[in-house]
Amino acid sequence: MSRRRGIPGLSFSWRRALGVSQAQARLSRKIGIPLSRSGRQRRMGRAMGCSWALVLPLAGSWALWRILVG
Repeated sequence: MSRRRGIPGLSFSWRRALGVSQAQARLSRKIGIPLSRSGRQRRMGRAMGCSWALVLPLAGSWALWRILVG
């Protein structure tokens, strides 16, 4: 087990100090697409959740048609 160095509860982020995080958040909100990997995955998951209601009936009817037609 590794030990953490420094003062507990005190950390420094150069990205936040230079305003990179704030600029990224503003851009992300403006274009409507998350720039972080987890944000993009969350957005895709939400979109896929809605599409299953359309995909499953279509796939089922296609499979039934293939069985009946040959």
